[in-house]
Amino acid sequence: MFKEKYTTIGVMSGTSLDGVDLAYIVFTVKNNKWEFEILESQTISYPNDWLNKLKIAVDFSEAQLKKLNQDYTQLLATIISSFIEKYDIKNLDTVCSHGHTILHQPQNGFTLQIGNLPEIAALLNQTVVCDFRIQDVQLGGQGAPLVPIGDRILFSEYDYCMNLGGFSNVSFEQNKERIAFDISAVNTVLNFYANQLGLDYDDKGSISRTGICNKELLNELNALDFYQKKHPKSLGLEFVKETVLPIIEKYSIPIEDKLHTFTEHVALQIALALPNKNGNLFITGGGAYNDFLIERIHHHLPKIKLIIPSAKILEFKEALIFALLGILKLRGEINVLSSVTGAKTDHSSGMIYSPK
Repeated sequence: MFKEKYTTIGVMSGTSLDGVDLAYIVFTVKNNKWEFEILESQTISYPNDWLNKLKIAVDFSEAQLKKLNQDYTQLLATIISSFIEKYDIKNLDTVCSHGHTILHQPQNGFTLQIGNLPEIAALLNQTVVCDFRIQDVQLGGQGAPLVPIGDRILFSEYDYCMNLGGFSNVSFEQNKERIAFDISAVNTVLNFYANQLGLDYDDKGSISRTGICNKELLNELNALDFYQKKHPKSLGLEFVKETVLPIIEKYSIPIEDKLHTFTEHVALQIALALPNKNGNLFITGGGAYNDFLIERIHHHLPKIKLIIPSAKILEFKEALIFALLGILKLRGEINVLSSVTGAKTDHSSGMIYSPK
């Protein structure tokens, strides 16, 4: 499917559970140079019952997960159909959907993104490209992060591209290879404690800012084995539930102090993760709105210029890049880099489902 222009919708649901991000995008490609325009974008928040289900789904049985996958595929199709109708979108080449990660255990050869069942194509009456991670895990890779090839193709002017979402991850060029890896949990933990205060999230980090850094907790978090591992490496909700939260919960300190200490931990791990402390750092994801976190990153990386883009790119970059991954799959071109995931080879990942 080689053309110079593609019209698509990118769909992403992140582990921070902010909702479903949808971006209506036109890509053009000439002489192997890609450009894009985000025409419309929207985030659809999850209803409370779905929010509660997705929070605890990591503990579901196999039968419960199967039912959840079916129900979520229906939900996702409804959300996407409403988006198409709202903006009167016609003549799509494809819908490219990441789905929602429930389990991510590449060390056990397993990852699960719900919402990627074949019937989604019939429900939408559109060609759908989805389920991008499974093949990489089967090839011995981490199945994550997958965004870095999009960083290389669409945002090559930046020394580092970082997403601050449920987890932080970074990508950059090193010795003519794209390197990328997850750094630490971010909003999966910060939102957990904001929820205990009756809030969806800590707006601009204003509550974290009022807390005090607990040095003992900070040192224990910084000593976690994951940070000593070399890339490729990735994180899932299991890491938060089984490793991070039990450590924090040992400390009988105010929630404000937990938030402050974990924010400091995130900023410090980001600084430690970058091999060169100069240049520019392009930041996207919901964490870019956390002023206190951004200040702490700047404190630990004073020589790096932090660049936060327009709201459309900041909030919808992952939807944008999964749309690109889907188009690359349709073209039969590489969309996953083994230098990033540790798979046996670069490959073209994802499933293509036809409505008929």
